[in-house]
Amino acid sequence: MAGQKTEDFQTYYVPEQSSMAILASVTLAMTVYGVAGGINALSAGDGSGSTSWFLFGAGLAMFITVLGVWFGLTIKENLQGMNSEQLKRSYRIGMQWFIFSEVMFFFSFFLALFYFRVVSGPDLAEGATNSILWNGFNYDWPLLATPQDAIGGVDAQAKAGYLANNGQFVGADKAMTWPGFSNLLSWLPFWNTVILVTSSVTCEFAHHALKHGDKSKFNRWLGATLVLAFVFVGCQAFEYYEAYAHYGLTLTTGAYGSIFFMITGFHGFHVCLGAIMLLVQWLRSVGKGHFSSEDHFGFEASAWYWHFVDVVWIFVMLVVYLF
Repeated sequence: MAGQKTEDFQTYYVPEQSSMAILASVTLAMTVYGVAGGINALSAGDGSGSTSWFLFGAGLAMFITVLGVWFGLTIKENLQGMNSEQLKRSYRIGMQWFIFSEVMFFFSFFLALFYFRVVSGPDLAEGATNSILWNGFNYDWPLLATPQDAIGGVDAQAKAGYLANNGQFVGADKAMTWPGFSNLLSWLPFWNTVILVTSSVTCEFAHHALKHGDKSKFNRWLGATLVLAFVFVGCQAFEYYEAYAHYGLTLTTGAYGSIFFMITGFHGFHVCLGAIMLLVQWLRSVGKGHFSSEDHFGFEASAWYWHFVDVVWIFVMLVVYLF
């Protein structure tokens, strides 16, 4: 504007050209393509998934490496005082948009579950679809008896002269749903919820301590958050073992198995990602003495993400386990 001089504006640091964004996009695309191909191969049963899982592993390893190098450069630039307040605001806005994109990611899964439970699932049990393809199938959620079970299995389906899918889908024996108050204390999802909600509280205590300049309390509360985070991951792994070994619930047990593992699996992946982010911040604080009460965006962004995965878990509990 008229009357303003160049020195009135903040210095905005513009980093050198970098290939990090392109490399991150390519390796992430490899990872997603690999996991999608591997999951699709599970139902096909033709052994084609081995290449996909290799692509997933290689892509994920390269993606993590790229992020490590990229974030390391960003941290170094900030420690050298290159980041103005204007640039730091752009970091905050970028993290907020990233979390919003993650909200939309999980919303698509919840919407898919809603569509199946309200539209496509009931449609299989009524009208022409039921009488022609799945005669005898009755819809109920959670879906323990698949439409294929209702007509006598894949062999009966082939004898009838049609084949509506290319795999064998036998329903689960039991559902991972609400067991009643009498069995609450032995229900693993309840303890997962307690652990994750508590970790959100300890994370906020760590943030409060850091804003008041108490690095010792910050390290302790953040360490407690990390312990709870990895305990949750361990409990989730044990729950998957129980699902496969004692509930007959797998990725191939119809829509219920697929939806259960896709939603809880992707949430578990995001918990792992959030825990790694917090671990990096803890190591930076304990090992390098990083962060001050005024400058701690690395931790703040990780804390935002951790609260996000906690909130998502509440919705997972409501739509997958309870209702």
